[in-house]
Amino acid sequence: MTNNPAAERAPTADPNTQIELRQAARALGNAGLVHAYGHCSVRLDEQYFLVCAPEPMATLAPGEDGNVVAIKGELPAGVLGEVRIHQHIYRLNPTTRAVCRIMPPSIMTLSTQRLTPRARHGLAAYFGDHIPLWEDPRLLRNDGEAERLAQQMAAHPAIVMRGNGAVVQGQSLYQAVAYCWYLEDSARVELAVRNSGLDPDQGLLSATELTDRQVFSGRVFERMWRHLTHNDPERCTPEKTVDL
Repeated sequence: MTNNPAAERAPTADPNTQIELRQAARALGNAGLVHAYGHCSVRLDEQYFLVCAPEPMATLAPGEDGNVVAIKGELPAGVLGEVRIHQHIYRLNPTTRAVCRIMPPSIMTLSTQRLTPRARHGLAAYFGDHIPLWEDPRLLRNDGEAERLAQQMAAHPAIVMRGNGAVVQGQSLYQAVAYCWYLEDSARVELAVRNSGLDPDQGLLSATELTDRQVFSGRVFERMWRHLTHNDPERCTPEKTVDL
């Protein structure tokens, strides 16, 4: 018997949702955006979300289901402690449908210097003119810190954690996974500019360019999803996609 009443009435995630979440996990792992550590989740309804199994994400096998977690309440047994970050993001942002905790190498490098990518190219435009930085490099293993991180992240698509990767949110699982790739690509460009000796204050997108480049039509996220899940062992094409 659990002491978490919400867990006792938790819904069962449907098989297609489990498959898509595994696809997301493997995509992030195969793209080098996570390694042995990291996790992703998708909202089920106003009270629950599904988080991937607590294993290295690229290694998740077909049928290795994730865990249903209440947005409010204690974490279920066997769920990683930092999944409370997902809880607080879903609690704070009702429109958030997916959350990814990632460890991209270029983001990690910049973060050690308290830097986040700046808006220099098209994919960086989705993050606006500022990506917040969480200053504490320690793991978030309590609700107070997780809540503060969610509040600092607010409606930003991503927050970078100093020496500790990043957290990304999206209005769909496709969008969140695409944003993970966009974030690391933005860091790659940022590092290339700084390593070249060019003036890092030059070449930034203007406010108008930022707005105009934030394109959500043309199945931009679904196409990135297809790119990242190509050859996935459970790959399937969604029957219906929606431009966000």
